Amino acid sequence: MTISTPHLTRTALPALAIGVLALAGCGSNGSSQTTATTGAGQSSGAVVSVSNATGSSVLVTSSGRSLYFSDQEKGKVLCDSGACQAIWTPLTVKNMQSLSAAPRSLERKLGTVTRSDGATQVTLGGRPLYTFSFDHGAGQVNGDGQKDSFDGTDFTWHVATPSAQSAAAPSSPSSSSSAYGNGGYNY
Repeated sequence: MTISTPHLTRTALPALAIGVLALAGCGSNGSSQTTATTGAGQSSGAVVSVSNATGSSVLVTSSGRSLYFSDQEKGKVLCDSGACQAIWTPLTVKNMQSLSAAPRSLERKLGTVTRSDGATQVTLGGRPLYTFSFDHGAGQVNGDGQKDSFDGTDFTWHVATPSAQSAAAPSSPSSSSSAYGNGGYNY
């Protein structure tokens, strides 16, 4: 069964969030270890690459999932709770030496930051990168412009682009829309 996020209601979201949190608890540490592979299953070496999604060039994982950053994180990790990581999955690598990008010019903008659990998270211009759990396949950018709150921190999320900027203009601070329900949510 496919769930279309624009049709989620306030009553469906809590049940969905609980399910996502339960699944997140099944993992070893809540982080996603990314290994780049090509369609043939061979390593391409690129952890981050550029793809066209909805008419814009965006950064994606080796599996084509769009990458996001938040306005609130620069050089630090604030999305560190299990609830936040259940929706915004950190892009992690084994170590800085395993970080590579395609095209190579993107590598100068990429870095890493150490998370509280010791995992090495990929950054773009100092901002930690994440995938969005409501993107169900390559080319989706459902998390762009979304707002939510975890552990007292309000987040505004943007799809990452090769220029290290958001693909869309940031929405106004008074806007409170969310791809996974109207009005944003506090967890």
